[in-house]
Amino acid sequence: MATKYTNTGNKDTRSGFGAGLLEAGRQDDRVVALCADLTGSLKMDAFVKEFPERFFQCGIAEANMIGTAAGLALTGKIPFAGSFAEFVTGRVYDQVRQEVAYGNTNVKIASSHAGITLGEDGATHQTMEDIALMRALPSMVVINPCDYNQTKAATIAAAKYEGPVYLRFGRPSWPNFTAEDQEFVIGKAICMNEGSDVTIFATGHLVWEAIGAAEILEAEGISAEVIDIATIKPLDTDAVLASIKKTGAAVCAEEHNVCGGLGELIAGVLACNYPAPLEFINGGDKFGQSGTPAGLLKEYGMDSAHIEEAAKRAISRK
Repeated sequence: MATKYTNTGNKDTRSGFGAGLLEAGRQDDRVVALCADLTGSLKMDAFVKEFPERFFQCGIAEANMIGTAAGLALTGKIPFAGSFAEFVTGRVYDQVRQEVAYGNTNVKIASSHAGITLGEDGATHQTMEDIALMRALPSMVVINPCDYNQTKAATIAAAKYEGPVYLRFGRPSWPNFTAEDQEFVIGKAICMNEGSDVTIFATGHLVWEAIGAAEILEAEGISAEVIDIATIKPLDTDAVLASIKKTGAAVCAEEHNVCGGLGELIAGVLACNYPAPLEFINGGDKFGQSGTPAGLLKEYGMDSAHIEEAAKRAISRK
């Protein structure tokens, strides 16, 4: 039977980051924050108010912000450098590569407004390739939490982790359904719903869509296992293989381009270890467009209905 999850109230995951940053700052006075003139959008306001001496406004100069964060890390600080996903990956890839990943520097890259659910801002700001960019960098941890509570917990965990972390979250108001008191373990997948017929691997906002798909499938007599891949790198390979060996077919749902995302990563694991049917739910190899988050998920085939259809295709290929 599909596990029933209760939405305790829609909250944007970027606010989960803000709450987690504040808590991390209270737990460790080495935590500092940097922003590229987007403090309100990154929900850093509470941290700035409580710890003004530990906040650095870098202005619209993202490359300089990353360099400054790396310098602060080398002095023993734990810097969180925040901006929109488009700006803090594509615009400053050279600095992230050379000054953070190459030196295994203890910088946390806080990436807001990621994915197509950014909505009305359109293609120029809807970053659909950031996971590919970040997971290709040696030493970079990539985390994509699914709701407010998980984002808060992941931010606190990132502060405690020694090394570079890319933390991805979004702008839209989204269902908040995971435990408020959870402890986030980097590198650990989470089984949201046990099943026997098909596995749905999902990450970020699409975990909620996957849960909805599992409920639809259950009504049709199909048992779907839902695995939340909150940490994309390092991938919990053991959990992936354990689930696929049980169900024999899978879907991977992600709010990302088809190239270089979670789907290709899981496909590689299956190809090398346990070949099985795998269907992809993602944004394809194309840019986004302006629209509402829900409308865009439907348009690009990333909502519950499309996940349900993909699950049936995967089962039919067993």
